[in-house]
Parts: sequence; structure tokens; C-alpha cells
Amino acid sequence: MNRKEIQSRRRFLRESIAGFGALAVAGSMSRDLWANAAPLERASAGQDLLPHFAPRIKRVIHINLPGAPSQLELYDYKPMLKKLHGEACPDSFLKGKVFLAVSPESRPRCLGPQFNFAQHGQSGAWVSELLPHFSKVVDDVTFLKAVKTDEFNHGPAELMMLSGHARAGRPTLGAWSVFALGTENQNLPGYVVLTSGDTNGVLSKDAYGAGFLPSAHQGVRLRASGDPVLNLSNPDGFTSADREASVAAINRLNALNHGAFGDPEILARISQYQLANRMQAAVPEAVDVWSEPQHVHALYGTTPNEASFANNCLLARRLIERGVRYVQLNDNAGWDHHSKIRSGLTKLCPKIDQPMAALVFDLKQRGLLEDTLVLWAGEFGRTPVSEGGNFDLELVGRDHHSYANTIWMAGGGLKAGMTYGETDELGFDPVSGAVHVHDVHATVLRLLGFDHERLTFAFQGRDYRLTDVAGKIIKPVLV
Repeated sequence: MNRKEIQSRRRFLRESIAGFGALAVAGSMSRDLWANAAPLERASAGQDLLPHFAPRIKRVIHINLPGAPSQLELYDYKPMLKKLHGEACPDSFLKGKVFLAVSPESRPRCLGPQFNFAQHGQSGAWVSELLPHFSKVVDDVTFLKAVKTDEFNHGPAELMMLSGHARAGRPTLGAWSVFALGTENQNLPGYVVLTSGDTNGVLSKDAYGAGFLPSAHQGVRLRASGDPVLNLSNPDGFTSADREASVAAINRLNALNHGAFGDPEILARISQYQLANRMQAAVPEAVDVWSEPQHVHALYGTTPNEASFANNCLLARRLIERGVRYVQLNDNAGWDHHSKIRSGLTKLCPKIDQPMAALVFDLKQRGLLEDTLVLWAGEFGRTPVSEGGNFDLELVGRDHHSYANTIWMAGGGLKAGMTYGETDELGFDPVSGAVHVHDVHATVLRLLGFDHERLTFAFQGRDYRLTDVAGKIIKPVLV
């Protein structure tokens, strides 16, 4: 079958515009072929090739805690909720609200904070006794205490937090970031995913997918044991020279294929083959956290030969030092506490407290925090009332709460030591500084130097963006 027989008119017109650029890119076979911000595809989608603004940050470390840790036990202290503990919740707080398991008609009881709080640092930020290490770095942190989302089920809400949309198939914030800026290290992926707890979590690969963007921008998950990336090592009897020759031969065939069909995914495939070949030398050194001095391990609380959140925090710092654009830490450790919230948080918080505080401190002392953003978030908050009729404090838990949550950020371009937003006296609704997940995404993109309304990608006949048709920059938190 020749090209005339398989070429549609639409494809012919499209390639008449971008075809010369495609041939030039395919012919160059250079390291800039596709991995560095996908210039050809972005040009065909009408994108500028440079940031819209002067970037305040170069890279992002996103701490994602699926299951939604309770803001009322960690950051959002409510003395009145403590005072009303055990009493029926006033109807005015429940009117018009929809929860997963709590029924307003059952007159649920107020559940006071299950741990003590105290103010810390010059900022006077309220932090739970569960996070003694984190309380020491609050003056470097910006809290958002009135974050809303559209979803109250885990999968859709986590997708919303990661990709700005509640259904699978959209690019994550990490994928958009690498699409926009590429990576500073051509020997490592631009978007790396590190996982602790459940290997897959609720979303599996959808938690770091590229959606409709070229697949070169999806996250690369590094494994905690064996080869960090599958098939990274050469098979027995197969040398590095053999592998390079194989990659070159495959890419020549792919270049011919692209010349015939013009499919941008072929360029992504060429780029990924080249990256995989370069990663053989770069990845083992980058992931060797045990080459760090002992005082660094003491700072993070790392444990040898363990897939831990602490090890991942230290590895995240090593990766961004080496030019990785976006590192996503998925802690699938079981943060969904519909019951046994006291024992559950008592077990889990010590595993994240020291490492996340160490990460902020370490980035700052190395001069990296000024151009790095650390983003900490679950997918939604937890209800100020108990779930179910059982009020045994050893068994009680909290339901999903989409109306208000607390997240925090730290890094360049932010007002450190600031708390923005406030919820009502029980923690049900924002009373000031309400922001949406779309607003958070718009703000992150702004820090990276991009206007969220102009960073778009043409797909299925229209331009898509991370923030859909919403999103406002949270200007009060910016320097």
C-alpha cells in the first residue's frame, strides 16, 4: 500500500504545514529530537517555545498522599470542635452537603481533634503533636487551609488533584510541566515517580500518565528493589555497544516510519529509546542514596534496603539536583481513616514527619529551595463529624470532605511562613481565602513561568489545558 492510498485529506493538510519540521527533526536524530519539551508537537499546537513569564522555580517535588490524611488532626486546629466533641452537629453546618457515608439525617456527632496542637515558629502556625519535626520548618512553608475540590470519592478526587480532571485520560501536572519545560538532564527522565506503600495505589499508572500529550512526557516509576527501571541492565552476553547499535537501527526504522505516516508518537518512541540507552549509565549513580554521608541519613531517617517514604524523600533531592524537572512521591500507605483514626495516624505520621521536614530543610541549606517547589497534598479533607454511629474513640473515624482541606507548599516565589484561607469554627466550610484545585494548578504553572490559560494542547478538535475552563492564580501567596 503506498502513501497516497493511506493518506487522508486532513492528514495531508496538517503535514503540509508541519512536514518540513518533522523531516528535519527526524533527520537530525539528535538528543533534542523530542525529549526536550517536544518542540515540533508544541509548534503544531500553536505553543510558544519559551515560558510566558520569568520562572520563579525550575522544578517540583510533589508529595501525594492518596487516601486523604485528616487536616483536622494535622494542621487545621479547631478549639470549638474540641469543645463540642460528642455533641450532635448543628443542622446549619450539614444543610445541603453530600458525603460518602455520613447522613445529615442521622444527626452525626462532632468529633474533636484527636491530638494536641501547639503554635510553632515565628509564624505561629498550628501543628499537631503528630508532626514534631515538621513543626520546626513551618516558617519555610505556605499553608492553604481552604482548598476545595469537586469530588468526594478517592479515585476521581485523586485524579482531580493530579490532573485537574476527575476521569482518567488527562495529563498530570507532572506531564504538563515536562511538556512545557523539558528536562535539564538528557540522561534522566524529566518526570520521575517514587512510590512507598502499595506499589500501584488506587490509580496505578493513571497517577502519572501523559494522557493525550506525547507519551514521552509520562512519569517513569523507579522501583525500590532490583533494577530501578525494568530492563535497565544488559542481558548476559550483550554489551553496551550491542545495545547502542540496536537502538540506532530501531530508530532508523522509526524515522522512516515517521516520514511515511507523520505520527508524533513515533518521535516519542525514538526519544524514549534514546533516553533508555543513556539511562543505563545515569540512573544507577542517581539512585545510589547510600553514597550519601551518614549525617544525611540521620537527617532523613532512612532505612537500608527498604521501600520507604524517607528513602524516597532523599532520592527526590538527589534527582532534582541532577536536573529532573518533576518528582512525584506517591505514599500509598493507607491514609483513608473511616475508622481507627487515632491508631492509624499514630502509626503513619512518624513515617512521613521526619523525612518531609528534612527535605524542606535540606533543600534550603543547599540553596535549592529558592528555585524548587515542594507541594504536599491529599485529594480532599475529612469531615468534622464522626462516621457511623459508633463513638468509641479507638474505633471512630472521619468521612470524605470535599468542601475544605489543608495543603502546604514550600519554595521559590512563595511567601514563607504564611497561612492563607480559613474555615469556619468547626472546619466545614471556607470563610475566607477559598481556593479550588484548579487554582493550585494555575499557581504552580505560574511559578514555572507559564500562563495556565495559554499552555494548551490540541486534541480531538479543541485545545485542552490543565485547568480546563477554570483556575485563578492564588496571588496573595506569591512574593
